[in-house]
Amino acid sequence: MGIGERFAAWPVVRQLLSGDPHALGAAARSPRSAALTPRTTTADRVVPSICPYCAVGCGQRVYVKDERVVQIEGDPDSPISRGRLCPKGSATRQLVTSPSRETKIKYRRPYGTQWEELSLEQAMDMIADRVIATRHAGWQDVDEDGKPLRRTMSIAHLGGATLDNEENYLLKKLYTALGAIQIENQARI
Repeated sequence: MGIGERFAAWPVVRQLLSGDPHALGAAARSPRSAALTPRTTTADRVVPSICPYCAVGCGQRVYVKDERVVQIEGDPDSPISRGRLCPKGSATRQLVTSPSRETKIKYRRPYGTQWEELSLEQAMDMIADRVIATRHAGWQDVDEDGKPLRRTMSIAHLGGATLDNEENYLLKKLYTALGAIQIENQARI
């Protein structure tokens, strides 16, 4: 290949010589780019979802191939976001596909220097024991005048912005049954 041929192969020169000065067509194509196919065309199915990051609740389309997420895009049918996603929403695929994603329960004991793996059953038992102990330690059965209170001031709940009304309803029932009175949510979807 001579100097003239190599010079003509440069993208900017090819763009100017092809009659495509804005590189919207042939000037932008190369053999490598022509061989590329979108991940969305290789997906087995598309699952509708909602972005987990903030209170907006943007619609997402999750493209799945062989039970693995291959792409996440904005859902143009969503009345909230109409197909658009912010940079964090556009990067949600990393939540499930990142090799550094933790998939096991990790626990570091007080004053510990190492993380240890726990089974789900052991972790749930530890949480239940601590909730019961905290409830008991802060329990107020009656006030100073002897009027019944039956509450605990040592447990509170602030719901996340991506929880829907049904999830917040169940959380309210749970925390009320525990005797907590400081319960708030940020339901947006």
